[in-house]
Amino acid sequence: PRTRAQALQALTQPAPPTRLAGVQRLGEIGTMPDADRLVAMLRDDDAKVRLYASVSMWQIWSRSGDRAVDVMYQRGIDQMEAGDLPEAVATFSAIIRRKPAFAEAWNKRATLFYMMGLMEQSLQDCDQVIKRNRNHFGALSGYGQIYLDQGDLARAATYFERALAINPNLPGAATLLLQIRERLQAQRDKTV
Repeated sequence: PRTRAQALQALTQPAPPTRLAGVQRLGEIGTMPDADRLVAMLRDDDAKVRLYASVSMWQIWSRSGDRAVDVMYQRGIDQMEAGDLPEAVATFSAIIRRKPAFAEAWNKRATLFYMMGLMEQSLQDCDQVIKRNRNHFGALSGYGQIYLDQGDLARAATYFERALAINPNLPGAATLLLQIRERLQAQRDKTV
C-alpha cells in the first residue's frame, strides 16, 4: 500500500502479508487515529502482524506533526541514550511547553523521571500521557512498575492488566502480573 487509505484497507485483508504491509506502512505515514486502529492488530492471528502493529504504534506516537519538534524529540532520545538525563528532561520539558498535546514527550519525560527516582513526577506525567493517548500501553506499564516498586501490589496489578488489555503481547508485563497475583494470593493465604 502506498497511501494511508490503502494501508488502512490492507488491515482488513485475509492474507497476513497484506495486513503486515498495511501495518508497516501506517508506521511510516500514519496519524494518531491510525494508531488507535492498530490496537485491533495487536490481536491478529499472525505473530509478525502483532509485532509490527506495536512497532508501528510507537512510530506514530513518536511523530508530533511539527518538524522542529520532531528534531527536538530526537535530540531528547539521543540524550537519554547517552545517559544525559537532566539534559533530556530539559529537552522534553521544552517540547511539552511548545506542544503540550504531544503525548509521547510526556511519556519520555515520565520515563526519565522514573530513571532518576522521581516517582511522583513520573506518575504525574503518566497521567498526562493517558489524558492524551488512552491506548498508551507503555505509560500504563510505567504506572504498574512504579506502583510495584512502591509495594502497592493491587494498584500495580490493575495497571498491568490495563496495559495487557490493550496490548496482550507484553511478556514482561504479563510475567510481572503473574508474580504480583501470586504474591497477593500468598498475602491473602497468610491472613486466613
